[in-house]
Amino acid sequence: MIALPLADVVPGDLMQMSFRWVHFVAGVIWIGHLYFFNWVNAQLQPKLDAETKKKVVPELMPRALFWFRWGAAITWLTGISLAMTQYYSHTSGLLLNVQPPREVVPMDWLLPFVGLLVGFLVYDTMFKFLKTPMLRNIGTVVWGALAIGYGTMLETHHHFSHRAVFVHIGALFGTAMAANVWMRIWPAQKRIITAVKNGQKPEDKDVAVAGLRSRHNTYMSVPLLLFMVSVDQGAFIGADPWQYTAAGVMLIGFLGTHLLYKLSAKVQGF
Repeated sequence: MIALPLADVVPGDLMQMSFRWVHFVAGVIWIGHLYFFNWVNAQLQPKLDAETKKKVVPELMPRALFWFRWGAAITWLTGISLAMTQYYSHTSGLLLNVQPPREVVPMDWLLPFVGLLVGFLVYDTMFKFLKTPMLRNIGTVVWGALAIGYGTMLETHHHFSHRAVFVHIGALFGTAMAANVWMRIWPAQKRIITAVKNGQKPEDKDVAVAGLRSRHNTYMSVPLLLFMVSVDQGAFIGADPWQYTAAGVMLIGFLGTHLLYKLSAKVQGF
């Protein structure tokens, strides 16, 4: 028999591993349903007649949205838990790039953490007022620039390491995405489902908000995934200035997502 060195297991490491496992599983559930809504269901729904929608939508969408919204919530909560245990703890050496090394104190991370929440408020307010496709495209560029500006602030004023900067840019997107799910997409979808079930036409504003924020989440998810999973790659976090890498990831991610939307429109049923 092989004896497991349980005495050597640090409780904090075990907690971090548990958070990470749940974080990834919940993230797969969340993002998987996000892609289903945008690249499968969005192409299917226009082909259904009103009577079929009345039967299908009230059965399909509440089930799918259950996994979607709770996957988002658990992904965000475990992500914040990982930040607390891996980056913000007093024993963490991953957060700061300072010499000589020192312990992390709340003043190092409290304002950056609040910035994640403020970031959603800025994003949300901006896209409430941008009504035309042209203005929304400009808003997307501005949002990406604000994300890089946030990361630059973390590096310059809070002495974050490149690894921590990329993780927090990903967290900025993830926070906006999770807030979109609970504060914009889910409330609008509840009203849409109720209207379809009652044989009524959903409000145009609900359809517009749910569709726009869901597309935003899809576009943000692609660079977010690379920001989160590549922080151990020297070629990724070692680039200097890192801002070029971040901008390139966003640009390639957004263009790739645009192509996937185009492809989804070409996939046909039998």
